[in-house]
Amino acid sequence: MLGQVREEARDLSATTFSPAGIDVSDNGSGSGQIWKLTGAWRHQTAVAAGRRIDELKDKAGGPLQVDLSGVEGMDTSGAWLIRRLISDRQRSGEAVRLVDGGGERYADLIKALPEELKRPGEGDGERPTLFERLFAPAGEAVVEIWEDLVAAMYILGSAVRGAQLKLGRHSGLSPAAVVHQLDRMGVRAVPIIVLMSFLIGAIIAQQGAFQLRYFGAEVFVVDLVGILQLREIGVLLTAIMIAGRSGSAITAEIGSMKMREEIDALKVMGLSPIGVLVFPRLVALTVALPLLTVIANFAALGGAALVAWAYSGITVDTFLSRLKEAIDMSTVVSGMIKAPFMALIIGIVASVEGLKVGGSAESLGRHVTTSVVKAIFVVILVDGLFAMFYAAIDF
Repeated sequence: MLGQVREEARDLSATTFSPAGIDVSDNGSGSGQIWKLTGAWRHQTAVAAGRRIDELKDKAGGPLQVDLSGVEGMDTSGAWLIRRLISDRQRSGEAVRLVDGGGERYADLIKALPEELKRPGEGDGERPTLFERLFAPAGEAVVEIWEDLVAAMYILGSAVRGAQLKLGRHSGLSPAAVVHQLDRMGVRAVPIIVLMSFLIGAIIAQQGAFQLRYFGAEVFVVDLVGILQLREIGVLLTAIMIAGRSGSAITAEIGSMKMREEIDALKVMGLSPIGVLVFPRLVALTVALPLLTVIANFAALGGAALVAWAYSGITVDTFLSRLKEAIDMSTVVSGMIKAPFMALIIGIVASVEGLKVGGSAESLGRHVTTSVVKAIFVVILVDGLFAMFYAAIDF
């Protein structure tokens, strides 16, 4: 296989093209000229051909006849040179006629090209004012946020309405699909969640003990780790990890199906794409994220206990007894309440971005990135809103 590729590359490099040429003659009527094009008009010879045209076009006057019968080959680069010549002569009020001895194949290619190409930055309208340039991006961002909110509400409503919550032959909810998504989003995420949470708990404990040592209050590192992990860090970092791991996967899966028109095929079959694709993932995320949060909390407290014993000499029994005094049920509940909301946010944002994917791989990559960024941002925003709400009700 490698030898064949090398041979093809050698043949390609050895390919030579006859230089593009122009033979000029009078048309016999005393005004105008005939340009007979010869050789290969391809991108390999386009530079020399362009110089030759520039030399001759200023000297030519009157009607011009372009004879293509001597052309050995032509691609878009060569055709564009001739198209540009024709456009320049026509703007000057001079007639140009193409004569093709090859069955009009080259003439058709030339005529199919536009008269001129716009340069980058050129527009059809007037240049926007300074006010428009300053405030148009902000307005577009507001409109995009509103459209995303409408799409999110549509997906949430369609998922609940379209998927019939019953078991049976005509059920819109497939238990097998939910279990499959639970395995992918929950079970397979346990190792990375445990590792991340263990390290985070260990780091918080080490840094807290290092600072509290100056005050002789190292034992209070247990209060610090327990309250911070159970109320804030546990659910927040778990949601961020799931947004990067599972949210991106949801966007990529739905986006690739959108690119291959599989979603349109579901509509033709009379099925709801939201109920078939989105609803099982929302259910799986809503179940998996709280469970992963519980696992993350245990892993973080385990890491903190290990570091507290190794770094500060706080035994496991002392750690557990102090933890029992520092936290209560409200500490645990305040963190767990956030998990279902964050799961719904991650699933809906990922689904919205997946359904916005166009027909190119670039669009898919852009929306996957946007999905992760938006999901993490909204999760952090919701966590802040919960913190203010808890403070307002003294919870």
